[in-house]
Amino acid sequence: MGAGEGGGVGAYSFAVTEIGAQRFRCRGALRTSGAGMVMVFNPDDPHDGEAAAELGYKYRIVHISPDVVRNVLADVAGGADGGAAGRAALPLFEEPVVSDPVLVRALLRLHTALVDGAGPLVRDERLTAAVGAMVRRGATGALRTRELPGGGGGQARAARRARALLEEAYAQEIPAARLAEAAGCSRFALYRAFHAAYGMAPSDFQRQLRLRRARGLLVAGHGAAEAAAQAGFADQSHFHRWFVRCFGVTPGTFQRAASPDSRRTPQP
Repeated sequence: MGAGEGGGVGAYSFAVTEIGAQRFRCRGALRTSGAGMVMVFNPDDPHDGEAAAELGYKYRIVHISPDVVRNVLADVAGGADGGAAGRAALPLFEEPVVSDPVLVRALLRLHTALVDGAGPLVRDERLTAAVGAMVRRGATGALRTRELPGGGGGQARAARRARALLEEAYAQEIPAARLAEAAGCSRFALYRAFHAAYGMAPSDFQRQLRLRRARGLLVAGHGAAEAAAQAGFADQSHFHRWFVRCFGVTPGTFQRAASPDSRRTPQP
């Protein structure tokens, strides 16, 4: 099962083995990736693949183009323009198989966002997290990050600016670049600042705003489909899943409980 950002020949490939084990030859040696392990291929790494267990194997793979990796790393390092992105060195991964639960979690979250059609803000956050985790934990060389100028004060200002935009346009799909521009910093710096200030990612804050708006619409008597659309959810099923996850009941159950008739005291 695969998903990609510019996948194919010439791309980085990161795969998580979920079930069974896969055996493959890469860089002159035979490798095995079992359940819970990560396979890492540099661009144009030749390799084959076959089952290493009787029951076969299942894996998820993400292909990411070198340009996307370069741009993410430039942003993590504090670059704000194309020149900085062009100077960012591409990482190389020495070990084709890595055992690291942090990498597994980051890659599965990215894969889920890509195949489930998550919004641009979610996809960008998870792409940055996955690439950053891979480079920090599996690549040659150190990944350096640049702090916002002004220390904690600069972080707080950036977080407030981003929050203001999210509150103003919560129902819209806000690209990460637009949010970072409003905050006056790189996307990566904004993620760190926002989490430090509010304890969550910008996409989680936006979802919270949407849920609050939808809940208010349900109380006002609007149907679930209308509430989902007005609050900015992709569709009613997407809204339903998040409503149940956050509030523990379905939108319909909540609306019935919140209606004036349900609160009326029965007459003797």
